[in-house]
Amino acid sequence: MTIRATFKGTVIAESDDTVVVEGNHYFPPEAVNDAYLKSSDTHTTCGWKGVASYRDVVVDGERLADAAWYYDDPKDAAKEIKDRVAFWRGVVVG
Repeated sequence: MTIRATFKGTVIAESDDTVVVEGNHYFPPEAVNDAYLKSSDTHTTCGWKGVASYRDVVVDGERLADAAWYYDDPKDAAKEIKDRVAFWRGVVVG
């Protein structure tokens, strides 16, 4: 089944190869349109996944701060989501 991440009707990511962790779909990097992602300095730490890095989602000038995140060096328990991107904060995934 193909899963899409959209904001304001624009497809930001689309894949039939997502990994679901804690209810979030993690998209492979090649399925994400980087044109809609802008850098963010935000980082958080999850006890079992490791350090997450964030990016803002921007469509038609509207910015969703830290609405995309990824783990570039996850802990072993979460190695299947390495470099994959997940979304929240207004991005519709389904």
